[in-house]
Formats: sequence, structure tokens, C-alpha cells
Amino acid sequence: MTLGETKGIILFTKDYKEKDKLVKIFTESFGKLMFFVKGAHRKNNPIGPAILPFTEAVYIGDFREEGLSFLNGSKEVYPLRVIQEDIFVNAYATYILNLVDAAIEDRTYDPNLYHFVQQALKLLNENKDAEIITNIFEIQLLSRFGITPEWRHCSVCQETRGKFDYSSKYSGVLCERHWHLDEHRYHADPRAIHFIRLFSAVSYDKVQDINVKAETKTAIRQTVDELYDEYVGINLKSKKFIDQMKSWEDTLKLPKREREEEKDDKTLS
Repeated sequence: MTLGETKGIILFTKDYKEKDKLVKIFTESFGKLMFFVKGAHRKNNPIGPAILPFTEAVYIGDFREEGLSFLNGSKEVYPLRVIQEDIFVNAYATYILNLVDAAIEDRTYDPNLYHFVQQALKLLNENKDAEIITNIFEIQLLSRFGITPEWRHCSVCQETRGKFDYSSKYSGVLCERHWHLDEHRYHADPRAIHFIRLFSAVSYDKVQDINVKAETKTAIRQTVDELYDEYVGINLKSKKFIDQMKSWEDTLKLPKREREEEKDDKTLS
């Protein structure tokens, strides 16, 4: 048992009996932990705001190596209001947090991943392009599942320019001159592979310089889904919800989203 405090991000909560809650938190110092919060449903419980979904705070408590940990208090509570209130942004944030929960074991110390999640949620909360933020997260998270495709250059000749496709046989991209070596390559849209290669190495502070047309986003989504189906094989309800959401999103789309989708594909030079 360790008594102390750590920054943390709420992954999910669930009711436990009538008045209590179990709260899963991704902590900066101890990895993912499940906490028991006694009297969580009690009116005016001071810890209540800190255990709402999509909240970051400094959590004070007993951090245990086995079983449930216990929250005693919180400070520096930062609710991610846009994510909490916008159903579209909420869906992508939920999926990102579900991926984190699936990617590493509980109590795995991973401050780099913590900061990566922190950055992704911050950008979502600033109404940046949720699809692009999520795609970058998915591609860079593959390493946590033990998957490290070669995105930098052709797996055969190390070419870095031109059109590319993904090959499971070569565990990476092939330039157009070597597509014939794998008849079962993905046959993906070259624009999708171009952006995925970019996403594999780009930092989140460059997201505002990436603009992608709606049709290219669809091609990226298809290719990322194929990668996850082949290598990761998880079925998350939050991902299914995003897929369903796309079918009715147009009727509820905000003007800002409409303008964004009219932009041409653009990346950092």
C-alpha cells in the first residue's frame, strides 16, 4: 500500500451497491487502478466532481498493489466540459479511453502513455478534429499491443517517396514498385497510407496543420479498421457506436464540422 497523491484521468465508473462506486482511473504514477469510493452517491460528497466521466484531477488515497485502491480526496479538478457536453466528441473520447484500458495491464507504469492520452483529450476538448486525433492515437497505440509496422519506408528497398500500400507479409509498407511481391496487400487508398505514415510519427502539437477531406477520412478509417481487425482483434462498444454515429451525424452536424470537411487534404510539408 502506498499513501499519497497522483494525477489521474477517469476511465470509467460503475455503481457498486446503492451508495458506492467503483472508479477506474489511469494514474500518472501507478498506471490503471480500480478505486472503491464509499458514499459516492451521497449528495454534496466533496469527491463527487472529481469522479465524473472525462475529468482529470490530482487524486489522494491508498494506492494498492493488489485488490481495490481507495480514494480519500482530490484537488486541482479539471472537468473536460466540451467532451462531457458534445455527444460526437464524447464518442471519440470514450473510444480512446477504452483503447487505453485494453492496451495495457492494470498497475503498468506508463507515464508516456498517460501524457499521450492527456494530449489527445485536451485537443478533443478544444474541438480539434476528433477523427484525426483518434486516428493518430490508434496508430501510435499499436506498439502497446506489440505491433510495430514499418511505416517510415518501403520494407523492401527503403524508398520514402511515392505511393505506398500496406503488406502484412512484410509487416510494413511497400512502395509501388514492389506491390507485385504481395498480391494480398491491403489495396488501400494511397492517400490513406500517406496519412497513416504521417500519423505514425507526428506529434499532437502539429494536428492543427493537418486537414483531411471527408472521403480521405473514410479511406483512413477503413485501413485503420483493417489493421486493428488483423492485429488487435478487440470489439469495443464505443467503436461500434462511432460507426453507427457516422450514419446519422450529417443531420446533426455543426456548421464548423461542415466547413472542416470541405477542406482539401493538407499536411505539413
